[in-house]
Amino acid sequence: MTRNRSFLVPILTIMLCMLASTYAWPAQRYSATGLVLRVDRPAHTMVVSCDPIPGYMDAMAMPFSVRDSTALENLAPGTMIEFTLVVDRKSSHVENVKVRPFESFAQEPMQANRLAMLQELLDPSLAAAQLKLGQPVPDFTLIDQNQRTVSLHQFAGRIVAVDFVYTRCRLPDYCFRFSNNFGRLQKRFADRLGSHLVLLTITFDPVHDQPGILADYARTFKANPESWRFLTGPLDDVRRVCSWFGVEFWSDESQFTHTQHTVIIDRQGKLVTNIEGNLYTAEQLGDLLETMMAGPMSPENNH
Repeated sequence: MTRNRSFLVPILTIMLCMLASTYAWPAQRYSATGLVLRVDRPAHTMVVSCDPIPGYMDAMAMPFSVRDSTALENLAPGTMIEFTLVVDRKSSHVENVKVRPFESFAQEPMQANRLAMLQELLDPSLAAAQLKLGQPVPDFTLIDQNQRTVSLHQFAGRIVAVDFVYTRCRLPDYCFRFSNNFGRLQKRFADRLGSHLVLLTITFDPVHDQPGILADYARTFKANPESWRFLTGPLDDVRRVCSWFGVEFWSDESQFTHTQHTVIIDRQGKLVTNIEGNLYTAEQLGDLLETMMAGPMSPENNH
């Protein structure tokens, strides 16, 4: 018996150490960023298309829980956020959720922000014209790259993604990046483009970007003219549409100083997303559209 007891002591010691280590395992904390896809405040959850988290996971879309639903205030589909992911042995949650504002250190966007503030002081009606999330987008009519008349109402029942460019912009992080993102969406949603999703690229340089110029530009991205329309029109009409989404632009000879926005309009014609800047990836924008096409989404049912 003495021999058996002496044999059990080290085994019990090891088991107690293992049990203690289980309860003492420290929670791991990771800094993360991503694009919000869906918010469910009653359930204390959000779905986020995350950027890669070094040492933990690759970029992917996944749900996260929060312990305090107030952390989800001011969030909507398309909001860029930063947060802390806390992972312990049996569960995970996020905390320190903050909206990630677009801040560019390039001279052009900084100048655009200053000019936008000046423009609003000179003409307050421009700020008043900007649509809020959940509001219906007024109908508009412009001309596409094949010289066809295009009106927003003809896409009723489909999700519409809109970006704003000018063809003479060659900076890789700005207009070209937006068009390239849409090109990647065209590949990802090839089976649903036109029937469930429509892409609209609106030029804010309509004097130069006439249909022929837009057709050449569209061919660069192998755009399908039936489902990815490049739009131009009278300057006043273009400026009016841009003002609804907070897109500001000023001409300096052949160059433009401008703000950057990517817009999504839902199947009911309401504005559901207005992303400022270029911090998101094509994959994150695609994840957002995937979520929207999977079911109805609007700011009203994200509360």
